[in-house]
Formats: sequence, C-alpha cells, structure tokens
Amino acid sequence: MKKEAKTFAWLSPPGPRQPYKSFLVLFFKKELLASLILLAFCFLGPLLWHVDPSAIMPDLPLAAPTLAHPLGTDDLGRDQLARLMQGGAATLSVAIPAAFLAFVLALFYGLLAGLGPAWLDRVLMRLLDAVLALPALLVLLCLAALVPVDTPMLILLIGVTGWPAMARLVRNEVLAVRQRDFVLAARQLGGGPITVARLHILPVMGTLLVVQAMFLLGDSILALSSLSFLGLGVPPPQASWGGMLQSGLGLVDLGAWWLILPPGLLIVASLWATAALGCDMLGRDA
Repeated sequence: MKKEAKTFAWLSPPGPRQPYKSFLVLFFKKELLASLILLAFCFLGPLLWHVDPSAIMPDLPLAAPTLAHPLGTDDLGRDQLARLMQGGAATLSVAIPAAFLAFVLALFYGLLAGLGPAWLDRVLMRLLDAVLALPALLVLLCLAALVPVDTPMLILLIGVTGWPAMARLVRNEVLAVRQRDFVLAARQLGGGPITVARLHILPVMGTLLVVQAMFLLGDSILALSSLSFLGLGVPPPQASWGGMLQSGLGLVDLGAWWLILPPGLLIVASLWATAALGCDMLGRDA
C-alpha cells in the first residue's frame, strides 16, 4: 500500500491538501472565539462555579438574578447558571458524537455511490431519494418514542437520521472530481478505488467536508434540543438546553424570563457559531 501511495503521489491535484490550515487562520475570528467560549462555558465553567445543579433550595424558588445566583433559580430553587453549564455539556456530549457518526455514514455512502458502478449508483440514489422524502425530525421523533432514551441511544438516533443530505452532496462532488485528469491518470495506472479516493479525491474535497461537518454539528444540536423540548431527549433530572427551555415556557406567565432567555440564546449562539465557521471556511476556500 505504501509503495502504491508513492507511485501515485505525483498525480495529486495542485493547491492546498490540508484543510486544517484554513481552520487555523480562523483562530482570531469571532466565530471561533464564540465557539471556544461556549465550550469553555459548558466544560470548564463547572470548575469555577462550584454549585450543584441538582441542589434544591426550597426557600429560593423562582428567585430573580442576584450576585449569589447570577441567572436566578428555577421553580425548585436550583441554580440556573449551574444547570445551563450542565445542560450545555449534556447537549454537546450527544451532539458532537452524533455529528461524527452522521459524517462517517454520509462520507461512506457518498463515496460508495460516486466511485461504484453505474447500477450501484442508481440503486443507492433511489434509496437516498426515499429517505430524503421523509421529514428527518418526524422520523427522529418516532424512533425516540419507540426506544428507551439514554445518551448512547440519542447519539445513534441523531447520527443515523442526520446523514442523507450530506451523502448526496459527497456523491455529486465525487462524480465531478473523478472526471478530472489527475484522477483518470491514477486509475489508468492501476490505482484502486480506495487509493484513488484517499490520495486524490478526498484531499480536493477536504474543505467541503470540514464545512459539512460543522453544519452537521449544528443540525445535531438543534435536533437534540428539539427532542429535549418535546420530552424525548436528555432524560431529567439531568439538564439540557431544550428541556430547560420547555420547563421555562410553562412558567412564562410568572415573568421568570431568566428561565427562557438564557437557554434559548445559548441554542441560537451555538447554531450561529457552527454555521458561521462553516460559511467562513467555505468562503476562504473559494
């Protein structure tokens, strides 16, 4: 395999082949800064804010924000700031692996359709059309209602329902790249599908794949927040942004805005950060 890789290395396409360099350029961009702040808030915040998110304080139900509780308390007297940190960690701990699973499935399916024979491409695309015809969120809700929900199951459900759109994009990109001269030359010289994909097709698609990974992460966060909002996501008493938003809406008539605004803003901020990072990287590559 190493000898074969050296044989076809000179046929590699011109231009950058390491998409992580484009990512490093973004280090001081506001999009990446926002992402780092969110990650620090969720995973490092509990190290600085030593408050048990599950501790109930019966004398402080629905307390407005104070110095002792900067984001107030919920209807059980639990510290809202600590619960937001716990909810963010729970949300990202599911969304990141789920996005990775969807990415791997989409990449494998798209490469198989794009590099396989024409009959296989037609069969896989017809199957993909049937999957895309079903609303992904509706399918996710039905599956989540049928199985016991825990963290591994949530990762699996969100991952296996989030890949179809990216799979079609990967397949279309592979069909376009496989007709370029350096790929045709590599195949004429005996390069197998795996070698051609690894050395010549994937490097060209590197930035596009990283961008799609960011979009998948945002989709996973939104899907999990939607499930939690409907009571099918992260099970209580563990906090999640979607679950906190749902419980806060039930108390909106009492004027407890601190139960609604912070989790909603965090969901929006995480979606904006992932989408903005992806768009910025795609713009730089163009």
